[in-house]
Parts: sequence; C-alpha cells; structure tokens
Amino acid sequence: MHFAPIRPSQDPWHAVRNLMICLFLMLAVTSGARAHELAPAVGDLTFDREAGEVQLALRVNLEAILAGIEPEHDNTDDSANAGEYDDLRNLSPAELTARFRAFEAEFLSGLDARLDGASVATALSEINIPEAGDIELVRSSQLVLTAPMPDAAKTYSFSWDRNFGEIVLRALDAEREGYVALLANGNRSDDIVIGGLTPVSGWATFFNYIAIGFDHIVPLGADHILFVVGLFLLSARLRPLLAQVTAFTLAHTVTLAMGMLGWVSIPGSIVEPLIAASIVYVAVENIARPTLSPWRPAIVFGFGLLHGLGFAGVLTEFGMPEGQFIAGLIGFNIGVELGQLAVIAACFAAFGYWFGTKSWYRPAIVIPGSLFVAIVGAYWFLERTVL
Repeated sequence: MHFAPIRPSQDPWHAVRNLMICLFLMLAVTSGARAHELAPAVGDLTFDREAGEVQLALRVNLEAILAGIEPEHDNTDDSANAGEYDDLRNLSPAELTARFRAFEAEFLSGLDARLDGASVATALSEINIPEAGDIELVRSSQLVLTAPMPDAAKTYSFSWDRNFGEIVLRALDAEREGYVALLANGNRSDDIVIGGLTPVSGWATFFNYIAIGFDHIVPLGADHILFVVGLFLLSARLRPLLAQVTAFTLAHTVTLAMGMLGWVSIPGSIVEPLIAASIVYVAVENIARPTLSPWRPAIVFGFGLLHGLGFAGVLTEFGMPEGQFIAGLIGFNIGVELGQLAVIAACFAAFGYWFGTKSWYRPAIVIPGSLFVAIVGAYWFLERTVL
C-alpha cells in the first residue's frame, strides 16, 4: 500500500479560511483586552513589630474572584462566568462590598499565611472599592489583610487558592530592597526573613522577572502581540523579520531601563495611544508596500522606544528590588523576547511554513491580516483618546 506524503495545501482559499479562523479567535481575545484581561494581583507585605502584626495590602480584580473566573483563561470573556463578571463590574462600591462580605469567609479560607512554617489566621481589616467609572477599564480594588505576628517570628511565607489567579508578592523596605515573586497555580512564596529583609538572590530575581516579562506578552500584551503579528505578516522570511525584531528589542530595552531609572517619564495617556498608532502604521505599510522598505527597521526602532515606555509602566507597577535591578531588568527583557518569539513561532507554524512561499500569500494572507490588525489598532487608538 502506498501513502502519498502530506504536503502543504496548494489551495489559497484553504489558507484564507485558516486566516479568518485565526483572526476571529484573535479578535475574541483582543477586543476586550483592557476591560477583560486577567492581570496578576499585587500584594505588598509590611512587618510591624510594634503592632505585632503582618499587613498584606492587595490590589486585586475583585469582580474576577467573585465571579469565579478560572485562572486558566487569559481573558474573562473566555469563561462561562463572563456574564456574572460583567454584572459585577457595573455594581456600585457599596453593592460590590456587600457581595464580597458574603464571600469573605470563603476568600480568607483560600489564603495560607505562615510564620516560621506554622499557619496563622488572616483577617480583613480594610476594603476600598472605587466607583465603577469607565467600564472599559479594570477596576482595581484595595484589600488590607492582617495577621498577628509574635515577637519571635523570623520568617513569613504566603500562598492563596489557585482559583484566585496569579499574584505578584512584594516585601520591600524603604530603599525598595527585598523580595519580589510572581506566584501562579497556588504556588507558595519562599520564606521571607522578617526584620532586615533579605533580598532574593540575583538568579531568583532573574527567573522571577522572566516569568513576569513573558506573562506581560502572552497572554496580557494584546497590543504588543498585534504589533509583532504585523511585523511577521510582511516578513515571513527569517532574515528581514529578525532585523525588525532586533531593532524593536534594542529600542524597548533602552526606554525600559530609562523609565525604570526615572530618567524618562511620559504619562500612559500619551504612550498607550501612540502604541496603538504604531500598530496601525505597521499594518498600513504592509498593505501599501509589497516588500520591506529600507526605513522599516528604523521606524520599528522608534516604535520600540514607545513600547519600552509601556513596559516600564507595567514593571514600575510591579516594582523591582533596587539591589537586583540589573537581574530583574535583564530577566524581564528576556521574558518579553520569549513571549514575542512565541508569537512569531505560532504565526510561522500557522502561515509562514505552509504558505509563505506561495504566489498568493500576499493577497490571501498579508492584505486581509494587515487590514484586521489596522482596524483593531485604530479602534484601540480611538478608545484610548476619544471613546
């Protein structure tokens, strides 16, 4: 019996169909990226010897926890509980507080704080929920949790139920030195030394920030993903694609470092619309020019400077131990690059490998794909400026 080898499809309409399916799925993810993306909670630890307590100040998407949005989803719209999440987002602070109070006991039972390895009861001492405001933005609620701390306590560790999602746990002193870790899947933090916080090692910081950087691209960086997709569409071949990605990487590394050092500070209200505009430009140039222009890498470098400022805004929110600044910065950049390479690899596996050399690749893949990218980028620009 003879079996014919499997070959890439020769039918351009087969490629178009695959493209439309992928674009539809991408639209489902990106259309609500700002309001519905699942970003990690951020928890700041304070050890107060005089008061004899540990305080954990949380910034958290309370609606996602109350709605039971499963942590395996990148976007709340992917959950069967998306409708409940949207209903909760429209509640007033008093109404949402009442809903949380009814859930409080279950929430606290999902926390596991330990002093010297022994579990300690945690209580909710403060809750602050802002007005619903712009429902296109995630509402970040503030919870303050406390636990009694004996004078002799030496170490503290923390974990919470995996269903509550990811959390960036920080224990920093006045000089911004100390412990920072991204906890996922219910994982427990290291033992944090109380009194004279002992910073995590450079290698631990390095690997923690690789995870944070990757997470910011896949799944949270919808605009950065779309920008990289735009770069790929015109340059399915490796060499020109690497030229653009390298320019982008060098640029965002520069402004990320400058932003974290406080040398450059531009409000997100300016940076975010410009990032959206960069997506539109790349997509429109893909449609207007059949080949890579000589100035494209330079323009991508300029856009990389903008994206780096966006990365700096995210990294500033998470914080970085000053004593491990270099390790954290390099780790975050590597995580971002791994995320971008994952996007490129997915695009290549879906389109470049099978159809990149076909004569109909540009009309069937590049043009409709770039049109989609331009439309989404334009929508984000309007959303971030006038909508």
